[in-house]
Amino acid sequence: MTPLKKRLIRQIATTGPITLADYMAACLLDPRHGYYSTAPVFGADGDFITAPDISQMFGEMIGLWCTDRWRAMGSPDTLRMIELGPGRGTLMADMLRTARRIAGFHDAITVHFIERGAARRNEQSAAVPSATWHDSLNGVPDGPCLIVANEFFDALPIHQFEKQGDIWQERRVAADGDRLGWTLTAPGPQLALLAPGLDDAPAGSIAEVCPAGLSIVGQIADRLKRYPGCALIIDYGHSVSATGDTFQAVSGHAYADPFDAPGQADLTAHVDFAALRRAALQRGIEAPPPTEQGTFLMTLGIGERAVRLSEGQDTERQARLLADLKRLTAPDQMGTLFKVLALATDGLAPPPGFGPS
Repeated sequence: MTPLKKRLIRQIATTGPITLADYMAACLLDPRHGYYSTAPVFGADGDFITAPDISQMFGEMIGLWCTDRWRAMGSPDTLRMIELGPGRGTLMADMLRTARRIAGFHDAITVHFIERGAARRNEQSAAVPSATWHDSLNGVPDGPCLIVANEFFDALPIHQFEKQGDIWQERRVAADGDRLGWTLTAPGPQLALLAPGLDDAPAGSIAEVCPAGLSIVGQIADRLKRYPGCALIIDYGHSVSATGDTFQAVSGHAYADPFDAPGQADLTAHVDFAALRRAALQRGIEAPPPTEQGTFLMTLGIGERAVRLSEGQDTERQARLLADLKRLTAPDQMGTLFKVLALATDGLAPPPGFGPS
């Protein structure tokens, strides 16, 4: 039994079942025993591989998108380049390498990472020595900005509700001896965040809400209303709010029991992009409907970039580039499951890769 599991069982014995959001926060962020504090998270030695780990082409496309948005903003002399949850710093490093080709852009930017973990900060500093770190978005100085969040929102704590007859109950984490598992209780106030139309879901349905995600979108929107800027959110999830249990644990690149070893597995849930978009639109921010990652990257020119990188390469390298391209864009891999949402200051030209708002 992990030290965190022992502590959670004692806590539940004292105070009663805890929300799934509290459970996720403890498992991921506990300073001594949390997953992000202790485990090798990213790459082959970690539990999952993100798009920047797959190929430099991903970061190059995002970098080009950002330079286009900088021009659309009037090429300001000062620009905050902000990344939420920057992992190992690979994405930003690839973006900056691409941005150096654009006259004036690299001189205008300062890089800001939203990262609390000391171990992660050390790793990120090796990739992007010029970065400045902050615990939250509110710590970044004001000014025009571009914000990128790749596989960040999926790790934010969620609440789950289950329809019992005509009534929603909240799914909480309870203890039975040395085992953790589900129990149903009266719902908390977070039920009010349920997406429109889901209240009529049939009995047995499970619904999820992510207050932390909506709060962060609110912070982004407030910043984009004060100064020109754009945000790009990339993650796995659904474009239309729907019921379903998407809570999962991953350990060693395989699915795991989320209650077996708290603190030693990554806990995530699919992102409700429709909910994030509604939150932005309600605050007067431009937000075209989300698009699929494969469509987005192909529109930006990742196919052409793969061809150029393969020129003069041996057969093995060419095959590797093609495999990476497929993994990022193919419908049966990351191309359809992963979605992309753009938020922008009102009045900016439509972002590349998206349809009309």
